[in-house]
Amino acid sequence: MASLLPPLYEGHAPIYLHNAFQDAVDAYEDWIAGTEEPAVNVNGKHTRISVVFRRLWSCTDMVPMRTLAALRDLVPEAWLQSGESGTTYAQAARAMRSLCEQRQKQKLPAVLP
Repeated sequence: MASLLPPLYEGHAPIYLHNAFQDAVDAYEDWIAGTEEPAVNVNGKHTRISVVFRRLWSCTDMVPMRTLAALRDLVPEAWLQSGESGTTYAQAARAMRSLCEQRQKQKLPAVLP
């Protein structure tokens, strides 16, 4: 399932990685603890959401309002650390990657026979 996503260009990501980030946030919202990590389609490649978040780890592009609204429902405000011009994908990606790691550690409750 690992995929090769393109590198950033001087801190900027192509628009399809921005779109993949939004898809990954949406997939995270639907992810049930204890199940396999969701994946999204990135330019025809099935890619785990944590990989998408990691790729945007150093992206200096600003997160659009639609994505920021979804993030605010998931991430503590202090994690986003908005600057003067807004929240970057790097800040959002680091916060979402942290949430992914926490979710991966969660277990489903034991099912009674």
